[in-house]
Amino acid sequence: MAFMLETALREDALTVSPGGFEVRVSLPWIRSMPLSSIAGLRLEVDGHPLPAGGPMVMLGSRLVPPHALEAERGWWFVQDRLVLAGPGGLSAGTHDVMVEFQLMVPYLQARPGGPLVLPFHLEARLELDAAPVPTVSRDVA
Repeated sequence: MAFMLETALREDALTVSPGGFEVRVSLPWIRSMPLSSIAGLRLEVDGHPLPAGGPMVMLGSRLVPPHALEAERGWWFVQDRLVLAGPGGLSAGTHDVMVEFQLMVPYLQARPGGPLVLPFHLEARLELDAAPVPTVSRDVA
């Protein structure tokens, strides 16, 4: 599982967007998961949490608040990256990025009647608009 955590925030994960910035997160799990399995999504940049409401999740052309993922029917495929959108601009250079979330694994039980819930804490020092890493990944849509 350590390898999956190391590659969840790749070198090119932090980019400028028209409305602020985006962080692309690879799924740190062995199988594709429904978007509805994501809970407690948090994003910090340089030690500062995002303002009220936290990051928005970009699904295709839609911006969805993290709490609304429980109603989404889409999937986070293992080869794709979940796009987290933050408001405001970031200065050029490197930034400390932290992403936390829980992933409910619906096909594994942790206790009778309850699914396994895995907490993930990802940290990386990322360069804003670093050169893209060659990949087959797409953004979750």
